[in-house]
Amino acid sequence: MPERADLLPGTLDLLILKAVSLGRQHGYGVLLRIEQMSRGALSIEQGALYPAMYRLESRGLLKTEWGVSDNNRKAKFYQLTPTGAKCLDEQMVGWNRLVSVMRLALNTRLEEA
Repeated sequence: MPERADLLPGTLDLLILKAVSLGRQHGYGVLLRIEQMSRGALSIEQGALYPAMYRLESRGLLKTEWGVSDNNRKAKFYQLTPTGAKCLDEQMVGWNRLVSVMRLALNTRLEEA
């Protein structure tokens, strides 16, 4: 199991969009999916998750519908909108570019600078 990692500012929205892109999910399911995607290295607090999901919904990146969860409770289910899918793609490109640049910068040795 990987070590726990802190979430960087601005990454929660990207993680939520990615989690929901894998299939319709209720809020707590999104939280579990993020933990699963990170192999347990990321643990999201519900107090951070739900406001972020509401924000993404209000921006038109997620749509919701009511349904019944696996434990037979009424739950709000989230799906990615076409705008949300486009935003996810754009954010993933930007994030991957940043990771590449950071890796390059952090692996630079004195003689290369």
